[in-house]
Amino acid sequence: MRYVGLDVHKRIVQAHFCDQHGHRLETMRFDLNTASLQQFALQHLGSDCAVALEATTNTWAVVDVLTPHCAQITVSNPLRTKAIALSKHKSDRVDAEALAQLLRCGYLPKVWIADPHTRQERNLAARRSALVRQGALIKNRVHSILHQHLIQAPSDPFTQQGRQWLSQLQLAPHLRAEITTQLRMLDALASEQKELMALIERSAYASDAVKLLMTLPGVGVATAQALVAAIGDISRFPSADKLAAYFGLVPSVHQSAEHAYHGSITKQGNSNVRWLLVEVAHHAGRHPGPLGHQFSRLARKKGVAVARVAIARKLAILTWHLLTKSEPYRYALPAPTEYKLAQLRRSQGIRHRLGPEKGQAQLPKKSYQRVRVQRGLDSVLATEALPATTPAPAAELRILRQLGLDTLQHRLHTPVRTISPVSPAERIRKGPRSKAVDTRPSPKKLRR
Repeated sequence: MRYVGLDVHKRIVQAHFCDQHGHRLETMRFDLNTASLQQFALQHLGSDCAVALEATTNTWAVVDVLTPHCAQITVSNPLRTKAIALSKHKSDRVDAEALAQLLRCGYLPKVWIADPHTRQERNLAARRSALVRQGALIKNRVHSILHQHLIQAPSDPFTQQGRQWLSQLQLAPHLRAEITTQLRMLDALASEQKELMALIERSAYASDAVKLLMTLPGVGVATAQALVAAIGDISRFPSADKLAAYFGLVPSVHQSAEHAYHGSITKQGNSNVRWLLVEVAHHAGRHPGPLGHQFSRLARKKGVAVARVAIARKLAILTWHLLTKSEPYRYALPAPTEYKLAQLRRSQGIRHRLGPEKGQAQLPKKSYQRVRVQRGLDSVLATEALPATTPAPAAELRILRQLGLDTLQHRLHTPVRTISPVSPAERIRKGPRSKAVDTRPSPKKLRR
């Protein structure tokens, strides 16, 4: 077996070959482009070669070219590789030899090689996050211009009313031109985000994993798609704690002898997904279920910032359980869950008729009432072709009883019928299409 270490740069590649005993066979240096890579693979690689290279910007393009020409290809984590193969002599030849020797000895820290579909999904999630951040920068620039000139803006100057307020401001010509430029850039970003969301929704609707994650409180289609893309194959994480550590949401530990210090979270892994989970945790903190109770308890003891990070870690753990067991979140609220899943379905032009079937009697109601029925959670999930929730284990029921949530599951699965009155003005406005009857006395009766 031959072991090949490749030190890949933007324009050049340094290669080092060694045999199974660690003896150097040959070294070479060539330009980095598709033609030179294919020529290198055809002339020097074969079924007896194992290739190693570090993860960098152009790693996956190199992997795609070399994979058909070698027996094994390994991508290493550059931070962990540097810690193992630390040397005072730093050169391309030394780095390529270190990769080959670590691969030969089995000490090379590996990175999971995602399939092309997963890489495409990750690209969509990264593009959306980049557009969102660029939009935030533009909005902050407009706020900065207003603050520099002591102008107090409304709560959101970028809504329709806020845009009208901005257009009526008395500003110097150069400030007006700058704000107009920023608003045009913001509109262009909004148009790009709309087109990108159409691609994300099309991909998300075909994924059952995305729909399962959307049952979590605060998790929309964009967040669920980013989570699934970052995880890839869930079976590569043997436990929920491994997934939380992959997102950098576990506390750092420094232990020596009898002393152990637990610090802040490690912040390793996908920073985009970690940021999304922390944002979702703020919404999940208002959930009436166990997540909301845990958030309130931690916020009182340690502050809101610590509580949000803790709930983000809890969401990562729940993500592992939902994807591993292929089941939805059992404490999802029916109304928000139905709205999110229905919006995703309607974005693909698919609509369901949720009223009474043909030939069935409608719910009895009076002509001046509006009747709405909120279905139970399992009925909502069945409409979207998702599996039903599973009963909670005994230990979980005991904790719910301690929190005063022992009736929560029953309430989530019980349909609720709400009746609201229809105003006389609305009855008149709807006209003959509405079954509502105008109950006001006629002018003839008033004269009598």
